[in-house]
Amino acid sequence: MIRDAEILEGLVDAVRRFVRERLVPAEAGVEETNSIPPTIIDEMRELGLFGLSIPEEFGGLGLTMEEEVMVALELGQTSAAFRSIIGTNNGIGSQGIIVDGTAAQKAYWLPLMAAGEVIGSFALTEPDVGSDAGSVKTTARRVGDHYILNGTKRYITNAPVANVFTLMARTGGPGSAGVTAFLVPADSPGLSLGQPDRKMGQRGTKTCDVILDDCKVSADAVIGGVEGQGFKTAMKVLNRGRLHIAAFCVGQAQRLCDEAVAFATTRHQFGKPIAEHQLVQALLADSATETYAGRCMVIDAARRFDAGERIIQDAASCKLFCSEMVGRVADRAVQVHGGAGYMQDYPVEHFYRDVRLFRLYEGTSQIQQIIIAREMCAQR
Repeated sequence: MIRDAEILEGLVDAVRRFVRERLVPAEAGVEETNSIPPTIIDEMRELGLFGLSIPEEFGGLGLTMEEEVMVALELGQTSAAFRSIIGTNNGIGSQGIIVDGTAAQKAYWLPLMAAGEVIGSFALTEPDVGSDAGSVKTTARRVGDHYILNGTKRYITNAPVANVFTLMARTGGPGSAGVTAFLVPADSPGLSLGQPDRKMGQRGTKTCDVILDDCKVSADAVIGGVEGQGFKTAMKVLNRGRLHIAAFCVGQAQRLCDEAVAFATTRHQFGKPIAEHQLVQALLADSATETYAGRCMVIDAARRFDAGERIIQDAASCKLFCSEMVGRVADRAVQVHGGAGYMQDYPVEHFYRDVRLFRLYEGTSQIQQIIIAREMCAQR
């Protein structure tokens, strides 16, 4: 659902120019320093990128799913680190508040997130809990007008720079019904951070453990004010997040296609550009075809989302196909580059490492397969 095509085109064009003129030239520096320059983060704030999906009444752009997908396709044309810094504010870091937060929680946190003055983070994964989100072991015990939290969260995106965590902890018995969602400020007593993780790729993104040692938070930190709804809250925001990630994967694939074509048309072997060799053409053609298929899938699913249809299977299919697809495209792009593709002098080297993560976070490919099959059988 595109509400105003002219306004959206203006936004997409602004993001496209920002990506090409500011972010792409900064990629090498981010790889080298493992950090995003503060000036670029300030420019992201000015563009409204921290509030793409946050409702307009709270200072965001309030994009529909289809509109958000169109922006994500452009953001995907550069290093994943740039999306990561704004991703949690637009996705799992804010959507839980949007769908289930109290009026007071929305009024306080969402304007700050939309402006980029607060960076949100989503703390679900634990050392022994990942795909089985209903088995959270972090505990939250109510004492008067506050809760005491104990446990460790692992691989938490933006944790080193976050101001608030949407954090899942167990307030009741076993299973998903005992999980509650909390809004935990980063400066809460008893909250500390582990050492930054040393990752395979996506340099410039910040992840680390979040350690809760008798961490004290106010009772009004419970999202929605009701215990036992945390798992349901997390599930509600996943469809949007999966479509966003899928669209970003398509953008990454398009950038890799462009890099492969640029190299293939200028690199000569056997007296002609390698783009004129049929086996290289096959690599390019397969990548272009899969990228196009992913784009069509995501846009279709986004339109269904905006129409209010049940898209659990569609969203999981998009996440599965697009995250796997961009891995294949990255592999082909390196192959087209030959030995040069293995060198850090060319962008395809770090894109190859970066895109591997998309098959893991926000639901592994295997989890997506289970969801798809479950939905298929439920429709009988």
